[in-house]
Amino acid sequence: MNEVRVARVAVDVPLPHLDRVFDYAITEAQAEAVRPGVRVRVRFAGKLRDAWVLEVADSTDVAKLAPLERVVSPEVVLTDEVAGLIRAVADHWGGTFSDVARLAIPPRHAASEAAARPDRPEPAASAASGVLGSYPGGERFLEGLAAGEPLRAAWTLVPVFGVPEGWAEGLLDAVAATLESGRGVVVVVPDGDALAHLAARCDERFGAGSHTTLSAELGPAARYRNFLAVARGDVRLVLGTRAAVYAPVQDLGLVVVWDEGNDALAEPRAPYPHAREVAALRAGMERCGLLLAGYGRTAEVQALVEKHWLVPLAHEAREVRRLGPAVRVASHDERAQDRDPAARAARLPHDVFGVMRSGLATGPVLVQVPRAGYAPAMACQGCRSLARCPQCARPLRGERSGLVCTTCGPLTEPWSCQECQDTRLRAPRVGVRRTAEELGRAFPQVKVVQSWSGHVVDDVGEEPALVLSTPGAEPRASHGYAAAILMDTGLLLGRPDLRAAEEALRRWLHVCALVRPASQHGTVMAVGEPDARALQALIRLDAPGFAARELAERVETRFPPAARLVQLDGPRAALDEAESAWRPVPGAEHFGPVLLDDEADEQTWRLTVRCPPAHGDDLVAGLKSVVAERLARKAPGAMRLQVDPV
Repeated sequence: MNEVRVARVAVDVPLPHLDRVFDYAITEAQAEAVRPGVRVRVRFAGKLRDAWVLEVADSTDVAKLAPLERVVSPEVVLTDEVAGLIRAVADHWGGTFSDVARLAIPPRHAASEAAARPDRPEPAASAASGVLGSYPGGERFLEGLAAGEPLRAAWTLVPVFGVPEGWAEGLLDAVAATLESGRGVVVVVPDGDALAHLAARCDERFGAGSHTTLSAELGPAARYRNFLAVARGDVRLVLGTRAAVYAPVQDLGLVVVWDEGNDALAEPRAPYPHAREVAALRAGMERCGLLLAGYGRTAEVQALVEKHWLVPLAHEAREVRRLGPAVRVASHDERAQDRDPAARAARLPHDVFGVMRSGLATGPVLVQVPRAGYAPAMACQGCRSLARCPQCARPLRGERSGLVCTTCGPLTEPWSCQECQDTRLRAPRVGVRRTAEELGRAFPQVKVVQSWSGHVVDDVGEEPALVLSTPGAEPRASHGYAAAILMDTGLLLGRPDLRAAEEALRRWLHVCALVRPASQHGTVMAVGEPDARALQALIRLDAPGFAARELAERVETRFPPAARLVQLDGPRAALDEAESAWRPVPGAEHFGPVLLDDEADEQTWRLTVRCPPAHGDDLVAGLKSVVAERLARKAPGAMRLQVDPV
């Protein structure tokens, strides 16, 4: 053992076979600046690389150490707790420390480090709003947080317009209780709109400057400046989007994730962690409180509830229906079908117009359409095959001006089907603009508002209006919507996705949360097949019951979270080598390999392996070692590993 000052560092190299700690010597000039958590530069494989110091030691097993090139900054940006979380996330999802550290630690901004530290007041004491405390078990949860207990709960809200933005008030009740205990809080939301609203409410309840936000939308300077305020211990309350779940809050007492089923919380970059699972990992590792909240409930949260790892905070189903809006499916009873025999096949049944007329008498009516545009796809009236461009064979879109190809532009010649030569067209899928055109003709004296991604309307007033929106782009109504129509529900339910029904119900419940309660004649009408399980759950406003049945099916069919599922893409030879890694795992079974791309220069195959959750870490580690070993010997062909793909 050599007696020398040693820095054990994690080098910013995202290669699995180099995913370990390396020792470097600390020079005398660096001795005071080098400490765990600071950024350094090291010479690695002949190149200068960024690295983070994980530990400072007095001995090493290495005979000859290279010195650290320099200390980039004396700021501690990686705490021991966050370093442990990064390592756990990397191991759980089959990634590297470097991959996750890039998500957790924003790029350095030197001017922000040199700037003066502003005075930040302590959060002011805040009286509880009573939103969270009104749910069964809510008061006990708040009392435990105030006493410093590491309580964990799943909060399922009643989806109804009532208390203005009640979800924010309920979350801040939990935040206030934790701050009262002297500990810190991290609140994660899915998007910038929710973050802006929550930040405004925090200013009102705790005072301006008492919290900070972390989001990529802030820009590099503001984001790093806010990150430093957290790392230095200047603030105890952090609000942010998915990467904020790694915020280095000192003495963490609570992690909150709002709308835990939102796909925006799933990281699109390797190793693809979900903020909900990262929050659960962190709560277990740091023994802090956890609150996963939303109008819906995912199978993952339901699994933790059934294991008694999370305590449910939710009203009984009967109380939810009493408090929420009335929900119906269009033309689902015999009387409606007798009155309108074609209603089940119609896109806009007679019942829908009745609800619209009633709603418009007292306020705005929301119409949710799954797709934007005019007619996102066109098909042949005769054979139902997609209408394609005669030049490039891409699908054609229908616009007011005629047929349009996304590559070649508007068609200049009359179109005819290549299969049956028919010249007639139909629109199997209709977008917001086409629907707005149809409803505008049906209600000529009513204002029509359209909102979709890229053309989002933030809010509408209380005057009567038809508001057409795609999912997630619904404007807020100042006094709530009098009614809401859910169009084309079969499109959301028919997606080839394991979570299609779960995601559809979540989006529909968010619409219900914008509608007035049934006591004020608030109505939600869905257009679709009434026997669809997600629609039945919507009628009952029963998110927990739907999640329980969804989990039961996942258990029966062995899909996540009832099993760990790992996909490995790469050359066929590499997937054959992987058999030695997954075969010894108890309960492991494989599917494939199957060919993904036959036309590329190098064929890509996919192997899917699943096993019981108890052996998931062994499976992930084994397959990751296969990828690492092939990279180390520079075997041909790129490989990609993904755990529990969305």
